[in-house]
Amino acid sequence: MRSALLMLLSGAALAVYLLGQGTASEPIRFEDVAARAGVHFVVENSPTPEKHQPETMPAGVALFDYDGDGLLDIYLVNGAEMPSLVKTDPKYSNRLFHNNGDGTFTEVTEHAGVAGAGYGMGVAVGDYDNDGWPDLFVANVNGNQLFHNNGDGTFTDVTAKAGLSGATHSGRKMWSIAAGWFDYNRDGLLDLFVVNYVDWDPRYEPACMGLNGRGYCHPDSFPPLTNTLYRNNGDGTFTDVSAETGISKVEGRGMGVAFADYDNDGWPDIFVANDNSPNLLFHNLGGKRFEEVGIQAGVAYNEDGNVLAGMGVDFRDVNNDGLPDIWHTAIENETFPLYLNNGKGAFVNAGQQSRLANLTRLMSGWSNGIVDLDNDGWKDLVVARSNVMDNIEQISRHFRYAEPNSVFRNLGNGQFEDVSAAAGADFTRPAPHRGLAYGDLDNDGRVDLVITALGAPVSVLRNVTQTHNHWILLKLVGTKSNRMGLGAQIRVTTDDGRRLYNEATTSTGYAASSDPRVHFGLGGSRVIREIEIRWPSGTRQLLHDVTADRLMVITESGTGS
Repeated sequence: MRSALLMLLSGAALAVYLLGQGTASEPIRFEDVAARAGVHFVVENSPTPEKHQPETMPAGVALFDYDGDGLLDIYLVNGAEMPSLVKTDPKYSNRLFHNNGDGTFTEVTEHAGVAGAGYGMGVAVGDYDNDGWPDLFVANVNGNQLFHNNGDGTFTDVTAKAGLSGATHSGRKMWSIAAGWFDYNRDGLLDLFVVNYVDWDPRYEPACMGLNGRGYCHPDSFPPLTNTLYRNNGDGTFTDVSAETGISKVEGRGMGVAFADYDNDGWPDIFVANDNSPNLLFHNLGGKRFEEVGIQAGVAYNEDGNVLAGMGVDFRDVNNDGLPDIWHTAIENETFPLYLNNGKGAFVNAGQQSRLANLTRLMSGWSNGIVDLDNDGWKDLVVARSNVMDNIEQISRHFRYAEPNSVFRNLGNGQFEDVSAAAGADFTRPAPHRGLAYGDLDNDGRVDLVITALGAPVSVLRNVTQTHNHWILLKLVGTKSNRMGLGAQIRVTTDDGRRLYNEATTSTGYAASSDPRVHFGLGGSRVIREIEIRWPSGTRQLLHDVTADRLMVITESGTGS
């Protein structure tokens, strides 16, 4: 039957059919190179018999080029002693690993001055002062930190000067989990959105019991918080504009944040994945205010009208229709919803049609990503998995605390296939995974992964997928727009007429910051007919007849190189 059908197809029709059936690509595969690369790190979450709530949640991973040598470096966020929340031992230090360009990394934490303080959760990368050097914001349980990149391999803690130590609630710093940089008012300066979780105090924490002793509490045991939006003043300081912009009108238990212009009006919008409270979609009203439209847009609840344990989120176009879609993780029996953008200001949960509902029903997921892993032109899905409860086996015969990670290949026909079994050891080996960030660590055009796990070694997963597909990696340099070009929307037209879409962002997954460069898999196309960039400033830029398989630097309103 299939051979007869193929005989009836020819040319472009055959190519589309093969791509839709997922037959044109070799297995997606990764190799864990952390040990030989010299990336030695364990998340020290300081577990205690009291089961303090933050113990199960550290995750921060950032991939960024801190020293401007064209190679992504790795920053990993760590915990602290519990319940003091103090880094009393070097084992609790956050770590920065410099990419040597030969497949190895060197730890430079002490020299760089980014060991951090407090009990760490997440990290966000952005060049807030447009000096060409990306800066680090670290979200903590007990007060946040901003590290300014000095451009000489070192950073300076400028938190107090910048006014970013963290908003307060009940006289305490809010517990922040994640953050993201974006230019909400399009003034050319990156602003900061901080995701806050729950009102938690170790002195008054409830004792939540499982079947066999104490367990981590359900999120409903703690009051929700509002999120925080800081406007960049352009002088190294920030102003909390949460109230005046409408951000603080709604509460939630925020865990993941991602940005995209979902309605194509030129203004970046915000999606917040909430834990056991409705997800939030903040629609940007001309850079002055935000309107929360999660319910109207169909992304606040699942299709049954229930809240989910939302954790990681990515906000990108998965079906190549030019509209950014939302995929976020949740826990077992909830499924990981895929909200497809219908272009009318709303989304439709395609969990059943895409097969993701059945594929993820028994999974618990933390950080995640929407990224083309085999360069066939269709973005795939990847997720770091583990149950929330470290004693889940005592409660259930069906679930385990440690889970393997998962990869879902995009078949190009609206459906996904679980290809984890062939993806390498990290996708068959269970562990209490948490953080995941993605980026091209060796600039070979194949996107790599860095994944953390509680009390276990970090995984640096080199993408070794054998493919003849082509690719392009775009580094954007803003002039009128912010220097990193975050928020730029890119459309690529290949030599066979296909149109592919992506957006420049670093805010992905759960408490993570991924490669700021924009990656496109091109399938069989060796030449890109046209690249169209809509910069945050509103400038539109076109490049024609671009050869594939290279890193390309594009300066706003200038020429590519």
